[in-house]
Amino acid sequence: MPAVSRWVYWLNPGDTPMTSRSMISRSILATSVVALALSATLVFGGAAIAQSSSAPSAADKAAAATSRAADDVKNWTNKQWQSAKREWAKDKQKWSSCQARSHKQKLSGRKSWSFLYSCMTG
Repeated sequence: MPAVSRWVYWLNPGDTPMTSRSMISRSILATSVVALALSATLVFGGAAIAQSSSAPSAADKAAAATSRAADDVKNWTNKQWQSAKREWAKDKQKWSSCQARSHKQKLSGRKSWSFLYSCMTG
């Protein structure tokens, strides 16, 4: 069966011949169904995309940056750590408070580095 006659059969599956009026009304119906499906996809699909692509807030960005930086501290060299400690020790009150909190949590070595970095920069 040629493609055109299959299309006509779908539009008029009965044995009665199609009039031009019935052909037009069925083509309008088919076009309307397609248009409705496309518009529903655009409306509901666009809403889903808009919800999933919400931008992170400034606080979220700052927290993520601090967290990444604190993780990076674990990979610092001893020379980098000593330099940072010298700078932070200038603020004696904050430095001693952060050190005391680190000792309370029983942190040592590089684990304490990340905590002290977060404490001093946060």
